[in-house]
Amino acid sequence: MTLTIPDEVRAKAEVYVGDAAGQEKTRLLLQETGLPSGLLPLRDIIECGYVEETGFVWLRQRRKVDHYFAKAGRHVSYGAEVSAVADKGRLKKITGVKAKEMLLWVTLHEICVDDPPTGKLHCKAIGGLSRSFPVEAFEAEEPAPPGAGGVVPRDAEEEEEVEKEEGEGDKNPEQEAAAEKDGDAPAAAPAPEEAESKAEEKADKEVSSADPAVVHAEALAAKN
Repeated sequence: MTLTIPDEVRAKAEVYVGDAAGQEKTRLLLQETGLPSGLLPLRDIIECGYVEETGFVWLRQRRKVDHYFAKAGRHVSYGAEVSAVADKGRLKKITGVKAKEMLLWVTLHEICVDDPPTGKLHCKAIGGLSRSFPVEAFEAEEPAPPGAGGVVPRDAEEEEEVEKEEGEGDKNPEQEAAAEKDGDAPAAAPAPEEAESKAEEKADKEVSSADPAVVHAEALAAKN
């Protein structure tokens, strides 16, 4: 059933368009009424309207949302259009919200907490059916802090070692073969031209270091 908002009601309402604005208003409304922060887990909100004078609130989302409250063990379905009258500690005259009881979906018409608080939240369905749950079962879950979930932060030395291992693991077979060749293979034999040049240099050094008399005699013999 399509939710119709009369023009005179819309004229008195604060209207919030878009998911970000709608989520923020929903969070503030639950906080102001003293209800748990995760009670309305809607997604992709298109429009949220609130009439402060009467407490009437409506929400439109792109599609219905089926949510499982694990701590309460209950499935709750939120239609594409949800409305209620917000009061201290309660949402009454609810439309668009159903809870799964056994194999049946029952329409909820009121959700409230005790005043003074007892830590219990009561869900009342059309027909007189009522169920009570711990309030904390409907609180929004906080995001896990860094390092949570069994992940232990590494220190700088461990990070360096991991980076080194990852770098070695990234080498492809050709790079590994080249590294082994550079480290283990014997030095290549010099080219013939290089060998001849080194031999001449060695001979010149030997001649320069020989006895001058012998050198002179060899020179005369070569001349004759």
